[in-house]
Formats: sequence, structure tokens, C-alpha cells
Amino acid sequence: MDLGLGFAVVAAVVWGVYVFVLKRWFDGYSPAALTVCINSFALAWYAPVTLADREGSLAALGAFGLPEVGIVALTVASTALAFVLFLRAIAEGQVSYVTPINKVVPMFVLPLEVLLLGEVLRPVQVLGVVVATFAVYVANYEPGGLLEPFRKAARSRPAQLALVSAMCYAVSDLGKRVALQELALPETLWVPLLLVGVALVLLPSAVRNPPTGVRADLPKLAAAGGIVAVGEHVTTLAFASLPASIASPVINTQAIVAVVLGGVLLGERYFRLRLIAALLAVVGVTLIAL
Repeated sequence: MDLGLGFAVVAAVVWGVYVFVLKRWFDGYSPAALTVCINSFALAWYAPVTLADREGSLAALGAFGLPEVGIVALTVASTALAFVLFLRAIAEGQVSYVTPINKVVPMFVLPLEVLLLGEVLRPVQVLGVVVATFAVYVANYEPGGLLEPFRKAARSRPAQLALVSAMCYAVSDLGKRVALQELALPETLWVPLLLVGVALVLLPSAVRNPPTGVRADLPKLAAAGGIVAVGEHVTTLAFASLPASIASPVINTQAIVAVVLGGVLLGERYFRLRLIAALLAVVGVTLIAL
């Protein structure tokens, strides 16, 4: 458990930096094209890890049945959709506004575990859901009436995209937990399956909307791919040893990293208020994980 929590904390830092990098480095890319490019580099970075355990990975792949195929397909599809929606959200809105909304994933993970895997919802976890929900309110707040944040979120396309993305990420997190624990897929097989699967799902859209200036951005794409490779690896190790309702809240504290970077380095408005929102989101998801 302690080792799994350590991996989850590292994953939170890695993904927080990645969110900032996406906003800072890449303009003019469609979400699908950017994902395919970055995942291709991530696969190249991760190949030595998979090859080091190729016998175990091949054995697990050869034993695939309907449950494994179904879980992989569901997780890949939900991950691809979640990431595309999140990229569109940060393209249209500020990082420090969108990220706290998108990182309330555990609000959806825990009910799914209750319904599908028999988890019991305790009072402290209910409180966590309330606090995390309030964080969304604070993230939307600007001077005005008390109900104005809800009106803004209701008509804000970035907020809507971020929330739907969070729901998709919740399905993805639950799929990871089932694949790595109930189905016992090896980590060295799971990461490339996820990266390849997401890239294949998005490839048709990427071909229809090809990026320009890829050659000039190759170093940035390679660096982003390295971040993804590290992030997926440590995330996988966390989900392999923790319940989804614990791994997801810890990993989604990446909101703190993204908000701090967005406020300090990009000078986005209402930084202090949205930092409070991110902190509330962390408190909420921590209570959910207790």
C-alpha cells in the first residue's frame, strides 16, 4: 500500500507537468493528431521496458479472452475520449480554470465502485464528494452573485468539456483497476496496449486533420512522449496495488501542479481563487480515499 501511494504521488506530479506542457507547447494541433504523435513517441520510449519482460507480456497476451478484450476496449475508448475532451477544454479555457473541474474524477470513480464492485460508501466519503463538488463551485467563482458560478459553468463550454472528460476518466480508472488486479495483466503489457489502443482509436481523426509543423516540434513531441511514458508507467504501478478509489484521488492532485504552473508562469487570472479550488479538490478527494 505505501509503495502504491508513492507511485500515485509521483504520477500526480508527472501528469500535472504534462497538463502545463500541453497548454504551453502545442498550438495548431487537433486533439487527435496531438495524441497520436505523443503516444507514438511514448511507445518508443517505453519499448525497452516491455522488451525486458517480453516473455511475460507475450504469455499474458496469448491468454487473452473475452473479459480481457472487453476491459481493454472499454478503457482505451474512455481514455481516448476523456483526453480529447480535456485537450479541447484547455484549448478553449484557462488551465487554472479547467483543471480543477476536470480533476474531480474520484467523485465518479467511487459511485462506480459501489455499484459495480460492491464498495461501501462511508460518511467521510460522502463528505469528500461534497467538498470536491464545492471545489468546482469555487473554480467557477468570480465576483458577483452566489449562483453566478453555476450559471457560468452551465454555459461555459470549457467547463462542460472538462466535466464530461472527468466522467470518462472515471470509467478509464475503473477499467485500469479491473485489468491490473482482477485480470492480473502485467504492467509491461498494459501500458503499450493502452498507448497503442488510444492512438488507433484516434488515428482516423488525426489523418483527417493532419498537423502542420511537426518537424519543427519533434523535440517537444519527443519530450512530451517521454513524460507520458513515465506517467503511464507509474500510474499503472499505482493502480496495480491500490483500489481505484484511493489511486484516483491521489493521482488527480495533479490539479495542484497544473494550477500553480498556469498561475505563476502563464499569469492566468484569479490564480489565488483557483488555487483554493484546487486545494479544496485535493481535500475532497482525500476524504473520499479515507
